[in-house]
Amino acid sequence: MSSARASTLRPSTLRRLEKAARAAARTSYSPYSKFRVGAAVLTGSGKIYGGANVENASYGLCNCAERTAIFSAAAAGERNLKAVVVYTPTPAPTMPCGACRQVIHEFGSDATVIAICDSAQRVERTLPELLPDAFGPRDLLQASSQSPRRNRR
Repeated sequence: MSSARASTLRPSTLRRLEKAARAAARTSYSPYSKFRVGAAVLTGSGKIYGGANVENASYGLCNCAERTAIFSAAAAGERNLKAVVVYTPTPAPTMPCGACRQVIHEFGSDATVIAICDSAQRVERTLPELLPDAFGPRDLLQASSQSPRRNRR
């Protein structure tokens, strides 16, 4: 499950992202699944934000590493994602779930998504490859511009 595509990121940037994602996984709070995940996002400003998965006894309230990293970036005022790296301590890479793909789309509709693991395998895709025909902010703008207007008397 490796991607033959060469990364569009500079090797030094990719190394920094991978290091940040691996470091984030060490801070994972995953007492239930024992599945530690770390993520790092590269923003348009060039800053990198990391995040780990955070579980909760009420499983629906868990947060994935990708969303933790993106929300940290957004809370710092970042609004443009260039790349997301996801690390799992597994033999094969694990790509983001559907919810994470949707959140990535909100801030980086053309972002590069890279999954790495404990082996040399990696998967690199663009977000449009992972989430074709995604619903996003443009859809809401189109819907609001097509809303019927009320007659004023």
